Amino acid sequence: MENKKQIVVLGAGYGGVLTAKKLAKKFKKNDDVVITLIDKNPYHTMLTELHEVAAGRVPEDAIRIELKKIFAGRPVDVVLDYIEKIDFDQKKLIGKKEYSYDYLVLGTGSKPTYFGCEGAKENSLPLWSFDDAVRIKEHIQEMFRRASIENNPEERKKLLTFVVVGCGFTGIEMIGELAEWRERLCKTYGIDPQEVNLNVVDVQDKVLPIFKDKLIEKTERYLTRKNVNILTSTNITAVQKDCVCINNTEKLFAYTVIWAAGVEGSDITGSFDLEKKARNRVVTNDKLQSVDHENVFVVGDNIFFIPEGEERPVPQMVENAEHSSKLVANNLHNLIVGKEMSSYKPSFHGAMVCIGGRYGVAQVGTAKKQFAMSGFFAMFVKHFINVIYFLQVAGFNKIWTYAMHEIFHVPDRRSFLGGHFSKRSPNFWLVPMRLFLGFSWLLEGWHKLPAVLKNPNDIFLIPSGVDASSSASVVEEAVNQVEALGVPQFISKIVDAGMDLMFYHADGSYTFMATIFQTAMVFAEILVGLALIAGLFTALSSIVSVIMTGMIWSSGMAAPDMLWYLFAGIAMIGGSGSTFGLDYYVLPILKKWWKKRKIVKKWYIYTD
Repeated sequence: MENKKQIVVLGAGYGGVLTAKKLAKKFKKNDDVVITLIDKNPYHTMLTELHEVAAGRVPEDAIRIELKKIFAGRPVDVVLDYIEKIDFDQKKLIGKKEYSYDYLVLGTGSKPTYFGCEGAKENSLPLWSFDDAVRIKEHIQEMFRRASIENNPEERKKLLTFVVVGCGFTGIEMIGELAEWRERLCKTYGIDPQEVNLNVVDVQDKVLPIFKDKLIEKTERYLTRKNVNILTSTNITAVQKDCVCINNTEKLFAYTVIWAAGVEGSDITGSFDLEKKARNRVVTNDKLQSVDHENVFVVGDNIFFIPEGEERPVPQMVENAEHSSKLVANNLHNLIVGKEMSSYKPSFHGAMVCIGGRYGVAQVGTAKKQFAMSGFFAMFVKHFINVIYFLQVAGFNKIWTYAMHEIFHVPDRRSFLGGHFSKRSPNFWLVPMRLFLGFSWLLEGWHKLPAVLKNPNDIFLIPSGVDASSSASVVEEAVNQVEALGVPQFISKIVDAGMDLMFYHADGSYTFMATIFQTAMVFAEILVGLALIAGLFTALSSIVSVIMTGMIWSSGMAAPDMLWYLFAGIAMIGGSGSTFGLDYYVLPILKKWWKKRKIVKKWYIYTD
């Protein structure tokens, strides 16, 4: 260990996690480098999705990923500790234990800033961590519960008044989610929605000030339709236990004040003996090294760096964390192996804001040309960008769960696709169809089996290549079936070309592949039928069923009643074997075995 280079990444936020993963990839064949990630929590939190948990749209585990899952099979040591001090001269981090480093990456993130507002820290609910989101959700539910049994009108009004401070991204996303959640909360607790008073407040004169005016107008119109009071050019001078003080002259009484008005460097960042600017952001050079210590690199929100040709420092947003993590990992690698480091020249592509689960606004493009989008397209871009990020962090596993939470398991139609994909029916309603489809395939194959066993070379499943030597009855039957069900000419041509290549010799006789195909097809029909009847590997069997139906249809052998095989197979893909089928017993065992494979864990090719 003494001769090995120690790289320590402090913080498991967006920048820290991506930097550690990229470093692990670069040094995977270098045993002389040890990579350690230190964080106080055992999980990585998707901070941009906090509002979804805070307003009850997704379950709590939807916005966090266990660090052990992220770094499974990778040369990164994950350490849980709260670092209280860093000795840059001795190159040590001090928490419950001491950790030495040769190179340090600071990715400690940010915390809410209260701009000196009296009582704000003590009497408001910040939205900046996983715990914050859970606390807000529980608090809101408690307010509705108490209001449902409160008879005092003034007290009831305080309980049902909610104030979100800040009209930036976080504030607008939070109030948008709360406006959607209000309907469900009112139904649950028997409260008239008209009694619920939602407010979003900011000292600035408009919401989302970095966006174009037309997006700002659309945002304000949408929130107004949702009965949200937008209080811009409004200065909150104090927050008390039951009210916020506005401009030192008015009071807005409420027991719920959610603070989303801005951020500054985290507590530990503020204690660093490093040059800092703009609310405790560490000043770096163009290589993203601290200007005080060349072995200290900075990623994400902690960076204070103004790129060449720009007037402002890089923004505190996820895209900056992604860009900076790539550069820092590359520069660290080059520094250790003796290559030249690169300068940070980020190109940002805009921002997206979801105002609840159904509507959003986005401004994307390049520095020279930005495109404004709203509604479905803005939400699509938002989800697409999230998928790109999740692909880097936890691959298929996280993308699958994200799709479940955002599209397929969505309460109250709170999705940009509405509730069309989130309506779920019990699998037992599909059991009769599963059995019927299974018996149908079994009979199909069973009737053909004797002919195949008697003479496998007697081909009867490939009519597209029927030659003149075939009997008239066979040709006539094939033609009639094509006319009965109908196959588009371009598909027939493609199928014929494929069959000519694989199943026919130049003289028109059948190849050995034709015999293999016919035999495999008959046995596949029997096996699919048995699997569906038994409810074993139902989803896979259903997919095979759909494929076989398509093959039979495209070859011209499908009678009209074959259509129902196709649609029944599609319906079965969701699986019904978990109800009165062997999948109920077999799949959990296989899933547990599958998740233990090293390659599976490393590449996240499993579902939770």
